[in-house]
Amino acid sequence: MSDSKKGRPLVADRRYPTKSGKTAASAKKPKSGGSGKGGRTTTARKSTARRKPQRKRNVIVAAFLGMAYWIWRVLWGFTWRMGAITVLIILGLSAYVAATLPPVDDMLDGRARGSVTMLDRDGKVFAWRGDQFGGVVTAQSVSPNLKNAIVATEDKRFYSHFGVSPRGIASAIAINLREGRGPLQGHGGSTITQQTAKLLCLGVPYDPAVWKTEADYEADCRRTTLWRKAKEAVFAVGMEMKYSKDEILAIYMNRAYLGEGTRGFEAASQRYFGKSAANVNPAEAAMLAGLLVAPTRYAPTNNLERSRNRANIIIGLMEEQDYISTAEADAARANPAGLSQAAQEQAGGYFADWVMASGPEFLTRKTTEDVIIATTLDQRIQKAAEDAMKSVFEEKLKDGSKVQAAIVVMSSDGAVRGMVGGRKTKVSGAFNRATQALRQTGSSFKPFVYAAALDLGHSPLATVEDTPLTINIPGSGPWSPDNYDHKFRGTVTLTDALRNSLNIPAVRVAEAVGLDNVRRIASDFGIDSDLAQGPALALGVSESTLIEMVGAYAGILNGGSSVTPYGLTTLTLQGETEPLMEVDTGIGERVITEPAARELTWMMKQVVDGGTGHRARIDGLEVAGKTGTTQAARDAWFVGFSADYVAGVWMGYDDNTPLTGVTGAGLPAEIWRETMLRVHDGLERHPLPVLEPTPAQPMPGTQAPTAARQNDNPIERALKNLFGLY
Repeated sequence: MSDSKKGRPLVADRRYPTKSGKTAASAKKPKSGGSGKGGRTTTARKSTARRKPQRKRNVIVAAFLGMAYWIWRVLWGFTWRMGAITVLIILGLSAYVAATLPPVDDMLDGRARGSVTMLDRDGKVFAWRGDQFGGVVTAQSVSPNLKNAIVATEDKRFYSHFGVSPRGIASAIAINLREGRGPLQGHGGSTITQQTAKLLCLGVPYDPAVWKTEADYEADCRRTTLWRKAKEAVFAVGMEMKYSKDEILAIYMNRAYLGEGTRGFEAASQRYFGKSAANVNPAEAAMLAGLLVAPTRYAPTNNLERSRNRANIIIGLMEEQDYISTAEADAARANPAGLSQAAQEQAGGYFADWVMASGPEFLTRKTTEDVIIATTLDQRIQKAAEDAMKSVFEEKLKDGSKVQAAIVVMSSDGAVRGMVGGRKTKVSGAFNRATQALRQTGSSFKPFVYAAALDLGHSPLATVEDTPLTINIPGSGPWSPDNYDHKFRGTVTLTDALRNSLNIPAVRVAEAVGLDNVRRIASDFGIDSDLAQGPALALGVSESTLIEMVGAYAGILNGGSSVTPYGLTTLTLQGETEPLMEVDTGIGERVITEPAARELTWMMKQVVDGGTGHRARIDGLEVAGKTGTTQAARDAWFVGFSADYVAGVWMGYDDNTPLTGVTGAGLPAEIWRETMLRVHDGLERHPLPVLEPTPAQPMPGTQAPTAARQNDNPIERALKNLFGLY
């Protein structure tokens, strides 16, 4: 070693690069090559440098990871390929659907049947039936408030998705599972496009051979299954290919069912608010949009408060999505939507149902056209009848009573002005006790017995015997009628017999004039129900409806001509001016002579002035009528008239339970009086068309046999007279 290396420290060469990218050792190495000592030393150092030991991998873990990676690659490859194929299939099927879809204008009104709009006698709309369609609306013609409310409520991403929203479906499934339902039960996550596809029943038309009714057809369209959701998605994408977003929204707005028989938002807006869908404010728009989730439940005519609460939720959604400002939202909540007068009153539901049932089926119940029917309904009189019944029931009936009542008011020509078919007045499609309930008429039938006698020329002052009577009825044996109070009054006039509703004189008169004659007159006056064959006919054992009885009494008032009750005056197709049907009167053939009718009117006036119908008396107004109570008091009636209107009231239980403490002379007479008081309020009062009788001889064939008179105990009769028992 040379002396020059003695003081040099022993250190390893630097192995990290310098700024030039070379190691320190290589930087000192001469450029010329060779195999000098310096080179060998560097190589040796590199070869002897310490290396880090390599960690050995677990064979099992490595195998598992490899297998997992391989499976993942296989699944991923299969999935994306199958996904691509599925997308291509969906697009292909959707393209086919798009090619088969008709023009959008053909999709806007999809009703299988038409509508009926009813006008009262003043030309005001009061009722709707069938599938109401107010006319076509578009996304541009409706109020922006309504368009925004629909989108905010049903599909806030409507204008950005391609017909199906995977995010929405996933969210709906999560909500359903969280709430304990099946994945497809409850929330559907459907877009507006999918809902429209469902409204179109995926393009499947109604076929009566497949579905028994349209209701079955629509129920099938609304079924939710995995396969149907898949078809729905294909159809929705096809619609997106064919139509613009606004066109899809237009189909949706015109086809959606919104309660009360309304199809589309124009019909619903007219039905509930009496205005066009183009003019609704935010509160009204929110209420209409709120109907989409459950039309019947949230219909404002069903429960206005519930409908308003639902609307407030939608106002909040509109505010959150910046369709309205906070100030506008607060104003909408402070001024909730209210019903139009017609929608609020829901007047004449029973009357409207009766008109629909009595009109031609192909233009009412099964019409495929939109029909306008002008009717005889007087909404003032309708309200009078409803208020009268409510007033008496609230005052006189016990809480919880299930007794029912019905009222009919008509003009003398048969034009029905008001009808109440039960205690619940704001109804549609309910059982109508005024037109559908066949009930025994009791003594309210007796005027037709005396009409037969008067028509034969007998006087109201002719006499008849009120003494015990037994009639041998072939096949049934002896029958002995009795009076209501179990008393006998001896010789009475026909007027007294009717005034006090005596049974035995009525039977004697019916036998004298002939039962066939009584049946003919009652039938000709409009009582179409089966009439009893035996002498009990005179006591009202036959059944009839209230409207038949009121129509028959109208025949007495108008001078003896038959009457067919009617409610329809004209029937016109919407948009037309010439009516297809027209009715101007219900008066038909003459049944009894006019003098007989006027004399009978005079007799019935005595019933109210001082007889069984005295509770129906109205100060300052001449009225006539007759009470009726059936066996065991299962039915109670009062039917009568003024010079201008005929009215009838029936009371009873739907299950024929006997009434307690109620006769025709009681609550029915009071309801009748309250009704007629309200009907005549503010009207000029006219006298009844009566003909006062002249004294007459006893009516032939109505006297008791001489033997029967001799057997009448004179002492018993004297005691009765002494104590005023007659």
